[in-house]
Amino acid sequence: MEKKFASQADLDEKKVSFDKLSEHAYAYTAEGDPNTGVVIGDESVMVIDAQATPIMAQDVIRHIRTVTDKPIHYVTLTHYHAVRVLGASGYRPQHVIASRDTLDLIVERGEADMKSEIERFPRLFRAVESVPGLTWPTIVFERRLTLWMGKLQVEIMQLGRGHTKGDTVVWLPQDKVLFSGDLVEYDATPYTGDAYLADWPATLDAVAALGAEKLVPGRGAALRTPADVKAGLEGTRAFVTAMYESVKSGARAGRDLKTVYRETYEKLKPQFGHWVIFDHCLPFDVTRAYDEATGHVDPRIWTAQRDKAMWEALEG
Repeated sequence: MEKKFASQADLDEKKVSFDKLSEHAYAYTAEGDPNTGVVIGDESVMVIDAQATPIMAQDVIRHIRTVTDKPIHYVTLTHYHAVRVLGASGYRPQHVIASRDTLDLIVERGEADMKSEIERFPRLFRAVESVPGLTWPTIVFERRLTLWMGKLQVEIMQLGRGHTKGDTVVWLPQDKVLFSGDLVEYDATPYTGDAYLADWPATLDAVAALGAEKLVPGRGAALRTPADVKAGLEGTRAFVTAMYESVKSGARAGRDLKTVYRETYEKLKPQFGHWVIFDHCLPFDVTRAYDEATGHVDPRIWTAQRDKAMWEALEG
């Protein structure tokens, strides 16, 4: 039977967890759905990744209000994907922070990405009519921004390309807590449709070099020990490396995209097939990997039309 497109068949609500990682850091997670990080400073709050709609942001706010009544002054975007950014207005922040590369991607492909992702993930865009439009940053940085939330030092950094070219992490050096965005996943399949696969392992090296003792991945449970952090990094690296190596091998042999996809699916399924959104991600992942392996350095823009054509070609 033909697989239903992307995650259109994924309709089951997930259980939310709100975990305290340090005096200042919390993780809002939901069984493999996109995560949100929370940083509580002396006088204000930062939210890291906003959820997909302002209505969905209200649940994050409800959880924040169980631990603090401080105002939410900042929303930081780890990258440009709609499922991460379109809920930002729900927090009514003073500032939305993003890297220059993320801003460039919003300008270039934000509208197409919004339409594409809403088609892929209907459950994750609950009350999509509440989205006022694209989310635009008010503070744009290049490579590194240091923000002091009272006495709490918050480092907002680009460590390299991986999931996108604009990937941003938020690091609390005093607490040794890192919010990685989708550079790191845990028991969840990395989405690499807009990735720089050749760069990603080196960027993971830079993430590891920070020495985080706790980490909030883009998807999956909060990583609460150094051993858990190591497992998240190693699992992400293992998937990205195995997937890209399989695709490169097939491309070098002159095989077409559909053949390479089938071969890669069979290779990866035993080790990674139980991970969240494996079947959703892999067609997009292999398509981008095939492009990169055949000389397309930068990711092509996904549109709702391109999504459907790709899915039909690989899964039809």
